[in-house]
Amino acid sequence: MSKSSTNYTPRPVSNTTTYALGGVAVVVVALIVFALFRWNSGNSEIRNDGYGPVHDPAVTVALDSDGAIVLGKPGVLETVEVYEDPICPACGSLERIYGQEIAQQIDEGKFAIRYRLVNFLDEQSNSKDYSTRAIAANECVAQNGDGPVYSKFHDLMFTSRQPTEGSGDLSDQDIAEIAKESGAPDAVQQCITTGERAESARNHAEAALTALEAANDGTVATPSVFIGGNKIEWTDEEWVLTAAR
Repeated sequence: MSKSSTNYTPRPVSNTTTYALGGVAVVVVALIVFALFRWNSGNSEIRNDGYGPVHDPAVTVALDSDGAIVLGKPGVLETVEVYEDPICPACGSLERIYGQEIAQQIDEGKFAIRYRLVNFLDEQSNSKDYSTRAIAANECVAQNGDGPVYSKFHDLMFTSRQPTEGSGDLSDQDIAEIAKESGAPDAVQQCITTGERAESARNHAEAALTALEAANDGTVATPSVFIGGNKIEWTDEEWVLTAAR
C-alpha cells in the first residue's frame, strides 16, 4: 500500500493499535499501546476454552471480490465484520479470548464472520512485509473453500504462531507449514510459498484500509468489529453472544 509517510508511536498505557488517515496523501499513524484490559486484572478467561476452531464441515469460506474473507454457513442472516492486521497484538488478544466462542457461534449458524485484513504494520516485522504476506496466505487458504481448515489456519496465525510485533517474523515456508498443519492441501501450500496472491493481497489490504477509514470517520483501530454497520466495543465480554442473538 502506498503511503506518503508513516509514524509509529508506542505508548505504555493501551493495548490498541490505532491509526489516522487524512488528506489527499494517506498518512498512517500507528499507535501501539499496551493497557491493562479487564482480563489482565483477573477477568482474562478465554471464552468457550476447549471448543477449538470451527469444525462443522457445513461451514464454508469464500474470498469476496474486495478481498474480504467470509467464514460461515450458507444463508446466515447476520454477518460480523472484523478488521485485523496479522501482526497486531491486540488482534491476537481478540482471537485468543473470543476466537473459540466465535467458532461455536459460526458452527451453530448464528452469524458469519467477514474478515477485512489490513497491512499497515508491515514495517513492524523483520521482513518489512509480513502483514502483506500473511494476508496473501489467508487468501490462498480461503480460496480453497474449506471452512474448518481456514478457521484453524486463521486461529494459529493470530494466536500461538503470531510473530512479536516489532521484532518477529515468519517466512512464507513457515506460513505454508502452518497451512499444512491446518489441513490445507499441497496446492494451497504452493500458493503461499510462491507468493501467488501477493499483489492481490496488497490491493485488498488497501481497499480494506480505505473501508476502515470510512467506517469510523477517519480515525480507526485494529481490531475493529462492526455489527450491522455499527462499531461495537470488542472488549465487552458479551459482544459475541450479542451478535448471535
